[in-house]
Amino acid sequence: MPLLAIPFPAFDPVAIAFGPLMIRWYALAYIVGLLIGWRYCLLLADRPPNRVRRDDVDDFLVWATLGVVLGGRIGYVLFYKPGYYILHPQEAFFVWHGGMSFHGGAIGVTTAILLFTRKRGVPFLAFADIICEAIPIGLFFGRIANFINGELWGRVTDVPWAMVFPGGGPLPRHPSELYEAACEGILLFLLLLIAERRGARRHPGIVSGLFLAGYAVARMSGELFRQPDVQLGFIPVFGFNATMGQLLSLPLLLGGIYLVWWASRRPAAAALPR
Repeated sequence: MPLLAIPFPAFDPVAIAFGPLMIRWYALAYIVGLLIGWRYCLLLADRPPNRVRRDDVDDFLVWATLGVVLGGRIGYVLFYKPGYYILHPQEAFFVWHGGMSFHGGAIGVTTAILLFTRKRGVPFLAFADIICEAIPIGLFFGRIANFINGELWGRVTDVPWAMVFPGGGPLPRHPSELYEAACEGILLFLLLLIAERRGARRHPGIVSGLFLAGYAVARMSGELFRQPDVQLGFIPVFGFNATMGQLLSLPLLLGGIYLVWWASRRPAAAALPR
């Protein structure tokens, strides 16, 4: 071990244990992120422009949970380890072993929002804007759980805060999970909070577009420090070595920029009758 490397803290992956019942940090991160995000969405629903009712936010919690878990797991299976799960299909259901894809979860939540808003007659973009403002909360807790699990570590480096991860070999690495927690969680939350304070939700779609583009920039930047998935490695694209996370984020970046441009040109939406 290099002299200046910080040893990885010996975290117990189990957060709470009641006899044979165990709740891991990974699962707890999803639970806490969903609950705090739900409460934050209720707070936003009470703020102008009042395009979404509290009852709709309450009822969407179960839909959001299914969208995150099913979409995230299916996305991981399809995007990151399809060959493995073809040979071991039963393990695709072992979500407690970890392995979730944000991009898959985003597709799952978007599908849930589409179905829910159509069923309830709620404006799609106005509802999506509120949900998007809360997503960085879940991303923050998810990345912290990645760090506690000692997974998704960074590339080899000699920075003073480098860490030696248990499964990452003897060389010090970037604690890239913490970088992503800061960028995808804290900084993205603050960006959307500023947009909220400036009345961006009066033009439905701006906040959603800022979230998509902001997440894409944060993820693509974070991937510069994160070790690529061992089963995929770097993917050559036009002479550059990209990662799967960067490639999957590119459509989000382009779509987010377009959505902000499109929504900003539309007239402000009126509040729903209470």
